Amino acid sequence: MAGELLQGVTVLDLASVGPAARASRWLADYGADVVKVGPVPAKSGVQIAPPFFSYSAHRRMKRVLLDIKAPEGRDAFLALAAKADVVIESFRPGVVDRLGIGHEAVSAVNPRIVYCSTSGFGQSGPNSQQAGHDLNYLGTGGFLHLTGKDADGKPPVPGATVADSAGGGMHAVIAILAALLNRASTGQGRHLDVSVADGVLALMALSVDEYLATGENVEVGSNLLLGRYACYDTYQAGDGKWLSVAAIEPRFWANLCRLLGLDKWAAHQNDDAVQDEIRRDITEVLRGKSRDAWVAELAPADTCVSAVLSVAEVVEDEQFAARGAFATAKHPKHGTFRQIGAVLAGMVPSEDPYLVRESDVTDTDELLAAAGLSADKITALRDEGVVA
Repeated sequence: MAGELLQGVTVLDLASVGPAARASRWLADYGADVVKVGPVPAKSGVQIAPPFFSYSAHRRMKRVLLDIKAPEGRDAFLALAAKADVVIESFRPGVVDRLGIGHEAVSAVNPRIVYCSTSGFGQSGPNSQQAGHDLNYLGTGGFLHLTGKDADGKPPVPGATVADSAGGGMHAVIAILAALLNRASTGQGRHLDVSVADGVLALMALSVDEYLATGENVEVGSNLLLGRYACYDTYQAGDGKWLSVAAIEPRFWANLCRLLGLDKWAAHQNDDAVQDEIRRDITEVLRGKSRDAWVAELAPADTCVSAVLSVAEVVEDEQFAARGAFATAKHPKHGTFRQIGAVLAGMVPSEDPYLVRESDVTDTDELLAAAGLSADKITALRDEGVVA
């Protein structure tokens, strides 16, 4: 589509799930030509097979299947990499080097390559070889500790995979774009060591930097953004649904107090001695109407009040609809379905439904031919089970 920011950038993605797959998803939505590189079925071993709709059903992506453990499969990958701009991998540190497709091998055939290695704890350090998932990185980065606890002190399981998406996927996208920008002026590629745990640590900067600067422990309820004051909290409405209140600025707080008939608390926003009383009064007043009735009254009045929406409500929200946040996709087996569209700034939404394919459809012959392999060579590799 015209006007796409990454038009002409070719990305080879060796990941099937996780942060790297999220990164390539966003790069594709910015217009990059993303090629998913997977193992040939007969030699793939145990693989995670995400549902067809995961990662936006791999819309706008091509697929090549290679047995990279075979010398000729490795060489085929290096032929693809020689003409690519970005390689993304998410193997455990050291694996790609043993396979002969690591940064050193790829940069030997393409010095301009931006090679992005994503892993849980990074390519170095005592935890670099540890297995993990989103919840582990949120735990080690301090996120879970400051996300609230139940009566037994148990941290919650968050409602979004923040580590995989922001700590890993967006972290990788930012690093890749910065490296591409640098390459435009220097002509040199870069090896990027994207640690999901490091990304979570970056997201925790407000709290961690506060502790480092002051030496004072940061806990749930210790400051405004961690629930210390009633002006920044969640409250239940009369119908059992919930509201988020984030009236940080004094004028927004004063507006809220006035509209709730609680003017007496307007001058006590940061008074620790009366926060329990303020919360009790707000809770009592908000029980008088439904969530949506309160949103209709308070949200337009500069109070920083919003609904806490369920996923089913999010996809029908009029604000997201007005922004064109959702798209339609067509799958040959599963039919037509909705999905989140190209929503990030600078992405170009599709005017037509995205056409997605069955997972066994590949572009192997086309891609290897473009990389310089002859038709006879490709046929031989296929016959030998090296490509599919």
